[in-house]
Parts: sequence; structure tokens; C-alpha cells
Amino acid sequence: MSLQFMLVFISLSLVVFFLYLYISSSVSFDRQKNHTRAALALPSHDQIENCFSLCSITTKELCFRARVYNLHGKGDAIILLHGFPQSSISWQAFFDAAKNLDYKIIAFDQRGYSPGARLKNIHDYTTAKLVEDVFSIADALNIQRFHLAGHDWGAAIGWAAVMSQSKRILSWTALSIPHSLAFFEALRNDKEQKKKSRYIILFRMRWLPELLLTAGRLFILKSLMFRWMPKLHGQEYLAILSEPGALSAVLNWYRAMGVGEKFSYNADINVPVLFIWGNRDPAVSRRSVFLQDQYIKGIYKKIELDAGHWLLERRTDLVVQEMLKHIGGASKN
Repeated sequence: MSLQFMLVFISLSLVVFFLYLYISSSVSFDRQKNHTRAALALPSHDQIENCFSLCSITTKELCFRARVYNLHGKGDAIILLHGFPQSSISWQAFFDAAKNLDYKIIAFDQRGYSPGARLKNIHDYTTAKLVEDVFSIADALNIQRFHLAGHDWGAAIGWAAVMSQSKRILSWTALSIPHSLAFFEALRNDKEQKKKSRYIILFRMRWLPELLLTAGRLFILKSLMFRWMPKLHGQEYLAILSEPGALSAVLNWYRAMGVGEKFSYNADINVPVLFIWGNRDPAVSRRSVFLQDQYIKGIYKKIELDAGHWLLERRTDLVVQEMLKHIGGASKN
């Protein structure tokens, strides 16, 4: 086989492959935008009672789909930040466990996930803007100080929120992802973390990850991630990400990493911290977890589990119990 023939064969194979991805991706979209329609029909947060409810929370610029409980209660507020590629339903077990307590609990679908906060520009997904959303949600609900918890990307944004406005945070719980500076130091110097973070290179590319992840009715997401989730959760994630533009908005979180922005912070953490991670997490090295200790200056509990990345789904009871214990110990009441 001549070299010229091989090159032609490879070129044609690539064309066929990308044509397949394009067609398979195109038929995967919900062009009726059923999830968006349902989100637009939700009542505003100020129209609901103290019971658990789906609602919308409008800030100065955006409208977020959210799950809330006991908004008019007298207890502390708790804001929960989900990760990629999930939504506020990932915190359902926490809502269930805390339903007899007096906490005000808010879990919102973050920027890109909420149809009313799905912007197109990569610069709209910088850390500064994602952190601003957290405090804008609190402001919209007239909450001055609150407990904060996050998983995966929600943890990354939560660390930044604590570093930027620690006086508004009563306690901080991070699941899976360590302190941002520790993570990026490990990413520069630790071979294991470099290896575990290779997927980020793909996610930062233009259009290719969208084709791969939506092909075959989001087959990769369903087979590699959503199979670990409760069925109802997976259905919601698919409903969100199958809408045109949704996956691009979500991937823009990765593409905006390192984009120039004005962001003031203090790397030292003085609020009470609970950190839970799985030592079999495919995205986090032990070195990055070890490096974060230098930044924690206050109360600090670190729990290592024989687990992977999906702690809320695979170690539900332990994680929720430890969170409630941590929040209760740091409560102002």
C-alpha cells in the first residue's frame, strides 16, 4: 500500500468519522427546548411557601432555576453548588436529610445550566462571574451570611467564593476538589495530577467535545457518568444538556480557565472547613489534596474515602451526615 493511498484512506476515514459525529450529534438535540419551557413556567422564589420547591431566582442580570426549602425559616442559610455535568438535583439527598431542620436551603442550577443564565461568550464564564452568581443569589434572597458547600466545579467556585468574601461564609464544605491554588500547583508539578487532568485539554477545545459528548444521544455522558447517578437525576441532566447551546455553555467553564479577569482574593482560609475526597478519584491526585493543608488556618476536618469522584451518589449517607454535623457545629444559632 503506497503512502499516498494511505493518506487518502486516512483522510476519508476522518471525514466519514466527523460526518457521523455531526449527524449523530444533530439528531440528539431537543430542539423543542422542553426543559427551558418548564423552567420558564416556574414560580418566582417570593411566591412559594416554606416547603421544598422548584422555583426561579432572578438576580440583577440573570434568572436561575433552583431548588429551595424553608426560605422563610429562622435558621441559617445553606447554598449548595453542583458540579459538571449535573444540576441542583444532585443535592436531593441533602434536602431529604435536612427536611426536619430549620435551615434555609438553596441549590441552584448554575450559569450555563439554567436556561435563563445561558450566555454565549466564553468570557461570561470566568471564575469571577461564577463567584458573583453565588453572592447575587444570596443577595436576591436577602441572605447576608450563609453556609456554603460544593462538589466538583461547584467546589472550585466555592473555594474562590470563600477566598474572595470570607466574612459572608459561616462554613465551607468541599467535595472532591481541593483548594484551587493547591490543585493548580499540583497540575504544574505533579505527574499524577497532570495525567488525571488530561481530559481538560479536550474540554477546552472548540466544537470537538460538543460533537463527541452529544453523539449517539449523549452516549458518552450516559455510559461514563450518568450510569452512576439515580435514574431521575440522569434524566434531568440529559434534558438540560440535550438542548442546543447548553453543552457549549457548560464547557465554557473549562474554556474560560485562565482568561484574564480582575479577581481579588486571600488564599488563606479561616472559616471552618470540611473536605471530603475519594482516593480513587480519576480527576484528583493525592498531592493536590496534601498541598491544600497549608492554606487552611481555621477549623479543618479532612475525610479520605475509599471512593471515586461521585461522592454524593456513592457515599450518600456518610457525606450528608458529615456535612450536617459540620454545618451544625459552625451554625450561628
